[in-house]
Amino acid sequence: MLTIDELTVVPMPAEVIPSPGVLFTLRPGATIRSGSAFAGQQLAEALRPATGFPLPVVDGPVEHGIELVLAEIPETSPEAYVLEIDERRIAVTARAEAGLFYGVQTLLQLLPSTVEARTVQAGPWTVPGGRIADRPRYGYRGAMLDVARHFFGVEVLMRFVDRLSRYKMNILHLHLSDDQGWRIAVDAWPRLATVGGATQVGGGTGGHYTKAQYAELVRYAAARHVTIVPEIDMPGHVNAALAAYPELNDDGVAPPAYTGVDVGFSTLSVGKDVTYTFARQVLEEVAALTPGPYLHIGGDEAQSTQTADYLEFLRRVQPMVTALGKTVVGWHQVGPAAREPGRIAQYWGHTPEPDEDVRAAIAQGDRILLSPADRVYLDMKYTPETPIGLDWAGHVSTRTAYDWDPATLLPGAPDVIGVEAPLWTETVATEADIDLLAFPRLPAIAELAWSPQPARDWPGFRARLAAHGPRWAHRGIGYHPDPEIPWP
Repeated sequence: MLTIDELTVVPMPAEVIPSPGVLFTLRPGATIRSGSAFAGQQLAEALRPATGFPLPVVDGPVEHGIELVLAEIPETSPEAYVLEIDERRIAVTARAEAGLFYGVQTLLQLLPSTVEARTVQAGPWTVPGGRIADRPRYGYRGAMLDVARHFFGVEVLMRFVDRLSRYKMNILHLHLSDDQGWRIAVDAWPRLATVGGATQVGGGTGGHYTKAQYAELVRYAAARHVTIVPEIDMPGHVNAALAAYPELNDDGVAPPAYTGVDVGFSTLSVGKDVTYTFARQVLEEVAALTPGPYLHIGGDEAQSTQTADYLEFLRRVQPMVTALGKTVVGWHQVGPAAREPGRIAQYWGHTPEPDEDVRAAIAQGDRILLSPADRVYLDMKYTPETPIGLDWAGHVSTRTAYDWDPATLLPGAPDVIGVEAPLWTETVATEADIDLLAFPRLPAIAELAWSPQPARDWPGFRARLAAHGPRWAHRGIGYHPDPEIPWP
């Protein structure tokens, strides 16, 4: 009989203490007691299809089953939990609902992989006894999806949220605007969506999210403890906005819609007052739809904006974000600009030494979010043979994505808040494309961001990860069969 520390949980928990010889078996008469009605229902809905058990959620004591308890635990993080298993019951205890949710994700991974099936399976539904005390290494554990270059509907985004939350990732950053498309409705500037959103890379109809659709996504994600971070990229990457509103351009002439993949050719007119009215009203409306603390203003690859103009634009726009009660997030090129309190600079470099922009961000005291392109860009090919993806930052195997330490990547960066894995979509047109590039690297990056460094090692991870292939198959997730992983 396997012990709890020999099983295949990803991310690896902080502390695991097995109880040899102890085994819990979930039986038809089991009940779920929950200090959070929603968490209890989520667990029941996850278990019922494969087990076929009714699993009622009850208020009273559990003779046989699972308890989800909100109570004080030694760990102070609201995302921490304690999971205890004996022959009679399983108990997940946390001080906040996020901790209960993450404890449930671990429990699901302790059960046989067939628990992921949507039809009744044979069982038995056994879990080895023991105790797990778990907590996150970083508070920011995210992925980014570029919906501007190729548009993906809300249903696809919801399923992506599900994939993230299963591996304890808590951020979905949406790249909502770029040269190829504008994806969020703005009442004050309606042509952004209807004109700017009407195309994508390679042509096609594009699309945009209504305010109601975006709000639905925000609610869905929040129920799974995922925060949506919206990005409106400025002052470059704005051709779709200029096509919709030519007054934002220096010459007042609307450029044609753009369906290619080049960068750096567009800019807002930094000297016009209308540009700042535009920025303020767009940010106000997006912020009002987004209860999370972050608002991303892009700031990358603004080659067509003069340096003085770029710095002036950020000087005026960053305080708009702060005035809305949000934290400014920008790509690390914002580093030299005047800093707003608490600003986050997102590092996407791929050189051995950080460039002068990220050094400026560190010198100003910016918090750093790590997205090194040669390690966690999910749009990079695994190998030269990968059918989609890019390779300008190199090839990123699962081991490349996993086998590094965020604490030592940028010497002199004292305040690293976490890791985010961007998936740019120049070559990504379908949900199957997303899954192929995200799996198995996304769980690797999730463990990088969650698990304490001493608990991580490549041989152990590849063995644990291999067991997730059948889980993905049950859930309809296609993945790259990385030959470095001993898939069953």
